[in-house]
Amino acid sequence: MRFSVYQESHIGGRKVNQDRMGYSFTRDALLLLLADGMGGHIQGEIAAAIAMQTINAVFRQNAVPIIEQPERFFEESFLAAHREILHYRDLHNLPETPRTTIVACLVQHGHAYWAHCGDSRLYWMRNGQILARTRDHSRIETLIAQGKVMPSERDTHPDRNKLFNCLGASNVPIVEMSRRCALQAGDIMLLCSDGLWSVLPDHVLAQSLQSNTIVRAIPELLDSAVGIAGKHSDNVTALAMMWDGSKVSDDEATITTNTLPLGEVTTTILAMPEGEKIEADAFDEAEIERAIAEIRGAIQKSARITSKD
Repeated sequence: MRFSVYQESHIGGRKVNQDRMGYSFTRDALLLLLADGMGGHIQGEIAAAIAMQTINAVFRQNAVPIIEQPERFFEESFLAAHREILHYRDLHNLPETPRTTIVACLVQHGHAYWAHCGDSRLYWMRNGQILARTRDHSRIETLIAQGKVMPSERDTHPDRNKLFNCLGASNVPIVEMSRRCALQAGDIMLLCSDGLWSVLPDHVLAQSLQSNTIVRAIPELLDSAVGIAGKHSDNVTALAMMWDGSKVSDDEATITTNTLPLGEVTTTILAMPEGEKIEADAFDEAEIERAIAEIRGAIQKSARITSKD
């Protein structure tokens, strides 16, 4: 594989940065992750970190050197992260469970797959055009889809910050997954928190990433979002990957994996701290199958609304 990758986060006007991002890769598989701890609940940054660490741990265990079943990987790893967050609440006797959004992208054999819970987004871009983006699991998006609210009300509607899906809530998370998508050289995958996309329109994101390398575009976009939002700025985080780095071969962000030994995993995601490791039975096959069935059933039902801010 050959790709360029760049990530950056800004605390904005908040006291704590609850966003987390990172990536891992083997010789033949790349995982991009971004989580946004939910500020309306305690220790959102802990939930985000646990989600990142847990999903990355599942990737490291199963990417040998690729993930054989991407859809199953997303379902199992997201569920495992959800359970680890609940376990953290019980372990520390917290009055409520920390919560986080999550968006993940897996790239292997020239194809991309992605999944998400919440309103952290993924954009798939080509030549300045957005080919696809994730649909926010929010009350406002549901109302727009039902024709009850105009799209122009996204930024002002009182329910704009309410999510019906995340990791750490009392209900089982709904893991929404993409189809398999074939990448072309120059394609860009952008993962970002709502601190970015809620301030800058989609076309601005696309134009910036077409006009500049990701190493230049991402810092400029983050600075612009923080500048526009001012002292009320949310945490702003973005992780971008350009497939086939031939156009930026001299860029320090370009990575070539062909020489990596089989079994080796390179990552920017911190390992699980001592005392907070995943339990040995966290991936019991029977429990996973039961939980996946619950997830699929939940997709057909109305999920409980949870406040983000």
